[in-house]
Amino acid sequence: MTISYDKFNLKQVINASGRMTILGVSKVSESVMAAQRFGGEHFFEMSELAVQTGKYLASLLKVEDTQIVSSASAGIAQSVAAVIGKGDMYHVYHPYTDRVLKREIILPKGHNVDYGTPVETMVDLGGGQLVEAGYANMCTPEHIEMMITERTAAILYIKSHHTVQKSMLTVKEAAETAHRHQLPLIVDAAAEEDLFQYIEAGADLVIYSGAKAIEGPSAGLVIGKSQYVEWVRLQSKGIGRAMKIGKDNILGFTQAVEDYLSNGSESGSSMKERLAPFIEAVNQLSGLQAAVVQDGAGRDIYRASLKVEGKKTAKQVINELKMSDPAIYTREYQANNGIIEFDIRSVNQLEMDAIVQRLKEIMEEE
Repeated sequence: MTISYDKFNLKQVINASGRMTILGVSKVSESVMAAQRFGGEHFFEMSELAVQTGKYLASLLKVEDTQIVSSASAGIAQSVAAVIGKGDMYHVYHPYTDRVLKREIILPKGHNVDYGTPVETMVDLGGGQLVEAGYANMCTPEHIEMMITERTAAILYIKSHHTVQKSMLTVKEAAETAHRHQLPLIVDAAAEEDLFQYIEAGADLVIYSGAKAIEGPSAGLVIGKSQYVEWVRLQSKGIGRAMKIGKDNILGFTQAVEDYLSNGSESGSSMKERLAPFIEAVNQLSGLQAAVVQDGAGRDIYRASLKVEGKKTAKQVINELKMSDPAIYTREYQANNGIIEFDIRSVNQLEMDAIVQRLKEIMEEE
């Protein structure tokens, strides 16, 4: 049976917005698809598959243990439930029980962002009660410390380009603060590319998205201290049951991590080199000024930044790009400032040429 866009009456998409969930995040390699196929064609003792793939990835990542979950969001919810319940089976089966008094999860205020759903929604799902520390533009170790009470279960830190970047405590400072009060630190590093630095900085649990930087299938990964990871694994009998991941994606994701550690991701210098002709072509179009910019969170990711100065606004150009066929999706975070960004990590040369052509048509329209 042939699979195609036409079969389901779908429009093709050029993804110049980055590794975004709304577009299916990323493409997977042949080796990952082969691992998924093996998983789909065979049976396993699922509990043992979780343990053994977790052990295998732990050896690769030099951590005590890991657990593959269905997504980074599931990783947040299950990690919150884990540190609240601490392995108690009554809590696993009754995650919102009044028997547990320590439910408060402290989060820097500037980290309570909406990444497709609010961070606080996942904390709530895990049975946590969110407590914001500091201010929207500042959070210090002292701000965290002053919010700690006898009801505190953990500190949560979101490492993301979505969060406020300035005047924020580091992961290391958050870990030191947490451990000074015998509390675990959970770090959500969903789209981050470094699979080692947050554990090295002192985090007890770190959560990654399987389909973003790692370019695997839909999955999430929780890594860290063995006791905490074991408590996360127990959630498969509780709230994690509604977030279970299939055997094909477990094996596909495991292969993706192995490939990622061997091959890495595209370097910033490669992105800049590929962007050069794109920038040159766009700068020949009336009403647009293009330049290369680095990721706002300091990652080794470079994008094209287009300043719209013609008769149309950036928001109008963005909407017209989406209405194209294929639909062209961009980064819209600075549209109110008249700026459109293009992330080319998942864009090939033919697609880049198509974007330039479509921009030319849009800017020449009356």
